Amino acid sequence: MKKFYSFILVCLLPVFSYGQSLDLELYDELYGHRNQSLDGTANFFSASVYPVAIATPLIQALYGLGTRDFRHTEYALQTTAGLIINTAVTYGMKHAFNRKRPYDEHPQYTPYEHDSSPSFPSGHSSYAFTTATSLSLQYKRWYVVTPAYLWASAVAYSRIHKGAHYPSDIVVGAIVGAGSAYLSYKGNQWIKSLWKKKSEQKFLN
Repeated sequence: MKKFYSFILVCLLPVFSYGQSLDLELYDELYGHRNQSLDGTANFFSASVYPVAIATPLIQALYGLGTRDFRHTEYALQTTAGLIINTAVTYGMKHAFNRKRPYDEHPQYTPYEHDSSPSFPSGHSSYAFTTATSLSLQYKRWYVVTPAYLWASAVAYSRIHKGAHYPSDIVVGAIVGAGSAYLSYKGNQWIKSLWKKKSEQKFLN
């Protein structure tokens, strides 16, 4: 796994070098010229990530058990699997790339708070988009999809507003999060299709 991340790092190094100045310009525009009256709102969205990510599969499981609609229990397992995949990929990439936070590289910026983990990709963004994408794939209703992605986008923006991440950290975090949820969703479908085939073969035999 370490070799894999090293390979990705080598491949993306020219991209990072080319886009670093643009990344800093966007960071300066979004954080350096932020509306400070929104600091509290950004802090609220940023702090909501982990409670929401943990609560979502718990609520799905409890609802499924309470109503005996075990489709929601299945969704809970799927959401949890997506979060586990996301954790492995996000933190694997963080330690592989080991990118410094913007305020560590550029001391002229003073963040809302200091984080000790590497900057790339954004963990808050990846967890938010894992949760939002899981719900969107499972329920597929506008009144679920729209609020879920609005919340995830607000979380992602809040990380720049607080000075914790470059824009590229946010974008890649969102892609990793959405991809982890999609991988879990497709994996669940694959397992169900295998189970169905196995049951049909048993019936025919």
